Amino acid sequence: MNTFLKVLLCLVLGIVAIKLPLLVLPVILVGLALLVVGILLGGGVAAVAGVGLAILTGLLVVTVVLVAALSPIWIPVLAIVGLIALIRRSGRVRA
Repeated sequence: MNTFLKVLLCLVLGIVAIKLPLLVLPVILVGLALLVVGILLGGGVAAVAGVGLAILTGLLVVTVVLVAALSPIWIPVLAIVGLIALIRRSGRVRA
């Protein structure tokens, strides 16, 4: 490779090294803008998920309180239903 081509190659590489950041700058700025939008959307999703978990926890607490408050009613009813099922099962004739 002769000297002229080496000098020409170094000159082209120097121009590319100087001009490339200016050409790539809009792409970098768009990428950063998309990254910021993605982070904001991710934060919004996390906030919605947190609110959803809080609502589910509240519903679970209400359900447990309701079951505990109604236990004097449903526990004897459940015992009677189980006793009836046991009596009906033992009265059947096996084939």
